[in-house]
Amino acid sequence: MKTKKLNICKDYTIRLKNIIFNLKQRSNYKKWIKIYEPKGEEQEKQRKIKFEFEPKISIIVPMYNTPYNFFYELVKCLIKQTYSNWELCLADGSEEQNEKLKTIIQSDKRIKYKFLNENKGIAGNTNECIKIATGDFIALFDHDDLLPEFALYEIVKTINENPNVEFIYTDEDKISSNSRKRFEPYFKPNFAIDTLRSGNYICHFSVFKKDVMDKLEGERSQYDGAQDFDLVLRMAEIVEPKNIIHIPKILYHWRISNESTAKNEEAKPYAYVSGEKAVQDHLNRMKIDATVKKSHYYGIYNTTYSIKGNPKINILIPNTDGTEDLKRCINSIIEKTTYQNYEIDIIENNSKESKTFSYYKELQKNTKIKILYFSEKTENYSKKINYGVKLTDGEFILQLSKRTEVINPEWLEIMLGICNRKDVGVVGAKVLYPDTTIQHAGLILGMTANRGYIHRGMRDTDFGYFSRNLIRQNVTAVSKECLLTKRAVYEEIQGLNDNFAQYFSDIDFCLRARGKGHLVVYEPNVKLYIYESKKMKKDNGYENEKCLFEKIWNKEIKMGDPYYNKNLRLDNGNCAIRTDKESEKR
Repeated sequence: MKTKKLNICKDYTIRLKNIIFNLKQRSNYKKWIKIYEPKGEEQEKQRKIKFEFEPKISIIVPMYNTPYNFFYELVKCLIKQTYSNWELCLADGSEEQNEKLKTIIQSDKRIKYKFLNENKGIAGNTNECIKIATGDFIALFDHDDLLPEFALYEIVKTINENPNVEFIYTDEDKISSNSRKRFEPYFKPNFAIDTLRSGNYICHFSVFKKDVMDKLEGERSQYDGAQDFDLVLRMAEIVEPKNIIHIPKILYHWRISNESTAKNEEAKPYAYVSGEKAVQDHLNRMKIDATVKKSHYYGIYNTTYSIKGNPKINILIPNTDGTEDLKRCINSIIEKTTYQNYEIDIIENNSKESKTFSYYKELQKNTKIKILYFSEKTENYSKKINYGVKLTDGEFILQLSKRTEVINPEWLEIMLGICNRKDVGVVGAKVLYPDTTIQHAGLILGMTANRGYIHRGMRDTDFGYFSRNLIRQNVTAVSKECLLTKRAVYEEIQGLNDNFAQYFSDIDFCLRARGKGHLVVYEPNVKLYIYESKKMKKDNGYENEKCLFEKIWNKEIKMGDPYYNKNLRLDNGNCAIRTDKESEKR
């Protein structure tokens, strides 16, 4: 009874903290707007700038019973743009023409209007807009949303800075029905294929190069409700990631209304069925053997990748005494794991206690377990793992802390299915403290001494920042507590750097793997407990490794983590909005 009361009290405390955090986020966003968004004088400067290339931007707006006030505001926000070479392409699928809109349509020669005499659905109506577009770039825009006055300027600035760009997307926020309040800014990561397959995080504002849109042949009605998602997935199949640019600025205001999923995710339940089909068909076209299912969370999709063959996994666990932790870890692997082609390799290093060696004798009765004796007197984690890899022969290598305990039986199948993909080099799991709060859900470069943990301390079931806690996603690095990699990748980057004895070996390893073109994936559906203190001990070794890490990866640290966002704070892992006047060039 006492434990139950304590849990209720703790749950209430966490909920209260979340409420306070969300209130601070709203307040901080107001400050952010004042600090970062261009005001009158800055906007006037933008109007006077002459770009070397001044592309025409075709704004595509499918209409259906569009309210007068929304349409008026839409046109108004375009006319006020600080970049003027645009055209508004309208295709109206309403039952009858709204005579009140005619005056607005005729107010500017850049507005093109086509009445369809029928409703072809959102995809069909959008395609009718595209047919009348003559721009160099095609921008998708909903009939009830808004653009800030500097949106097209930022798009064209990006095009001039990146001549090979073929697709651009931006950050976004939500705006009230009366257009007076802005809130819930979504500061997104750069392009990430695993994150995209988990759900359409790109969404608004999407801008396609015209010839890319021509190749895609517009939107497809069989995906209505998720037609933009399908379009972006198909775009990702033909455009190289280096030609996909994310602008980390709020350049789109998504209006809240009763009919919009911005307010009510259940407003269009068919959209999530269409989204599931869009991801599955995308994988089929890519010839990737996988099965997609929508989760019980709206807009989130889980993909199970098939395992080719029956590859062997070497599970490497360094150990020096401490049999209680080791026993719990190994028992959880043996008792729960459903994938059977694995070998547990304990890297023994200078244990002293007799009970440790007695336990080793007991373990060696199991043909799946080997004891590898590393005689060098050292606490260097990297040396131990490198030694273990040399003495094993599996196609995959799993670094695992002896303080962990496996939770879900299918953990190896899930991780192996992902890591088996050609484009993936490293996979990590969600690591929880025994109270089910998060220890590890991905590492962020530059955060809290350059290897911070996102959402650390959050409850396992909390959504996190725009569902980041719940979705499979690409990250810069994952933790060595549970890190799976291909042996080929391990050998390609010559293993762990033993100059990082304890603290930075994992993030350094992942950065080098990414440098060779391999993706790093965080998988939240694989969960392990870890039995260690929540407070990290920092000694002289930590400071020495930190200095070395900063020296080696200085350029990457300054550039910022591509899977985070420069508008989010780096002094903690809760994705709070930054309100300081940063010195870096924005």
